[in-house]
Amino acid sequence: MSNELESFVANPAYAESLRALVVRSDVRRYRKGSILIHEGDVGDTLFVLLSGRVKVYCVDHNDKEITFGIFGPSEYFGEMALDGGPRSASVITLEPTVCAVITRRALLEFIAQRPEFALEILSKVIQRLRLATRDARNLAFIDVYGRLTRLLNELATEQPDGRRQIAERITHQEIASRVGCSREMVSRILKDLASGGYLVVENRRIVLLTRLPQRW
Repeated sequence: MSNELESFVANPAYAESLRALVVRSDVRRYRKGSILIHEGDVGDTLFVLLSGRVKVYCVDHNDKEITFGIFGPSEYFGEMALDGGPRSASVITLEPTVCAVITRRALLEFIAQRPEFALEILSKVIQRLRLATRDARNLAFIDVYGRLTRLLNELATEQPDGRRQIAERITHQEIASRVGCSREMVSRILKDLASGGYLVVENRRIVLLTRLPQRW
């Protein structure tokens, strides 16, 4: 058993069912920038993140990218293809990453022994569907500034000094991909917010100094 798998299985912070499932997996290590899943490919494996981070995204014919989510340890992905259909999005590693890879056969055997895990997968799919519906609604009804500030507020966490900081070092292009606009628009809005004293960038991390204005 690898160190990452052993640590994952021993960590009570993770769901017991997920810890029991990864024991049936093959552990694989990936470098930063490795594409784990290609949109449109047929796949029959489920990935559980033991360490590292990945991005789930799609790219259109004009190379315009939209990001559906950033996942970290204990998150899993690839479950949508277990019906034998094509992958609905691509997945790439954002840093060195270790995954537990479970085949469709191993997963079905696990569910046969522990049927309640099928409900956990269903709950995860429903949760992600709700997020996708929300994002689609935001794209249709909320302007770029509103989508950007909503993302910043969701990512920011309270600090001891009262400020709110975004833990990940997110780039302007990554923000643009997640809110559905151009990098130039993101840079312009962030520059204006910084000039207004609403945020600063420290060690390549965005820090929110005060409540962001409702309108830009």
